[in-house]
Amino acid sequence: MRLDAHGIGGAKDLPIPAEYAIAGAAAALAISFTVLALAWREPRFNVGAAPRPVPPVLARIVDHPAFGAVLRTLGLGFFLYVAAAAVFGPDRATNPFFGVFYVLLWVGIVPLSLLFGPFYRAISPVRTVNLLLARVSGSDPDVGLRDYPARLGYWPAAAALFGFVWFELVYPFNGELGPARLWCAAYVGVMLVGGAVFGNRFYEYADPFEAYSTLVGRLSVWGRHEGALVVRSPLANLDLTPARPGLLAAAAVLLGSTAFDSFTNSSFWVRTAQDSAIDGTVLNTLALSGFVLAVGALFAGGVMATGIHDEHRRRELPALFAHSLVPIIVGYIAAHYLSYLVELGQQTVIQLSDPFGTGADYLGTGDRAVNYWLTLHPTFLATTKVAAVVLGHVVAVVAAHDRAIRLLPRRHQLTGQLTLLAVMVGFTVGGLYLLFGG
Repeated sequence: MRLDAHGIGGAKDLPIPAEYAIAGAAAALAISFTVLALAWREPRFNVGAAPRPVPPVLARIVDHPAFGAVLRTLGLGFFLYVAAAAVFGPDRATNPFFGVFYVLLWVGIVPLSLLFGPFYRAISPVRTVNLLLARVSGSDPDVGLRDYPARLGYWPAAAALFGFVWFELVYPFNGELGPARLWCAAYVGVMLVGGAVFGNRFYEYADPFEAYSTLVGRLSVWGRHEGALVVRSPLANLDLTPARPGLLAAAAVLLGSTAFDSFTNSSFWVRTAQDSAIDGTVLNTLALSGFVLAVGALFAGGVMATGIHDEHRRRELPALFAHSLVPIIVGYIAAHYLSYLVELGQQTVIQLSDPFGTGADYLGTGDRAVNYWLTLHPTFLATTKVAAVVLGHVVAVVAAHDRAIRLLPRRHQLTGQLTLLAVMVGFTVGGLYLLFGG
């Protein structure tokens, strides 16, 4: 559901000259790489002392079984509340189900995961239902009928993520209640069957929302060390992202779909879609697929273009460096969906008080008004968007540099990064160009 192109319009009207922002961003990446090349000669993440444990009181609270039970109960309760709105509420844009599905869940995952780590895992309704079914049957929810195939990795999550972004950005009837309910019902059904067959490990690699939350949560300060809750720097946490099959594909879907969403607002694409003899859904599907494939291919090519002669090792590099795309994803999502989340998020919270369209005010938020402060301050909004993109890329360069110092032969540690740096500069230029309306 586009919700009026996410309620933010074209960024071309924002009061920052596009050429200045693009040139400054490219310069920031080049300077960052130069500084790293001179001052960062040895790996720095997860090579020294153990991470700092959290205060004992906080550890006791978080590790207590009741804490997890409360989160699961809240997650399931909210899921059932929104499901009731989807089933019994009106088929109108004012139904809060749409706002929860497209705004609070999809976009809200980013700030919540940055603040609290992989929070969706703790509140996942499908994990909770799987746990309840396992207790009824006397089985272990962590153990399914079969082991999850390691070769699949994140590929199921990547496919499910593509299914969501296609539905949200391409499917012409995504603003109707019936198709949206069907998508959610299919999601719940597949997740419950997969959990029964493969156990909870299935959700880690196949649940699109959990995989998304976990990847973004790698940039939080919270982590685990030998089972204990600890505090790490976000980059040290990110460095611990396991290199699994399909990781790059999942990241490419997240980044490519956000770029595609910006691209569809450009005057070039609007004219192309109007003049094309190809069906709009087919044309947008091809374009979305092209953006995703381009992100994955460019990144993989940039990483693999090193002086390493071992072809097997070369093929492993895209997965080993894919974690460095996470800061770029966060930066693009913050830039593209910031006002969408803040303003339509408020609207959704207001609508949640009246899930059935009867004039009720169950949550006491029905008489609130949306604060449009961000829209009314375009200079701040524009600056924030550009800063998010640039900061995301700079953090990505740092993450990739530390991994290159760790993995590449010494004679290729810097030259081996040049093609990847060129790709990241290209992502920056392209992302800002799209952000400013193409």
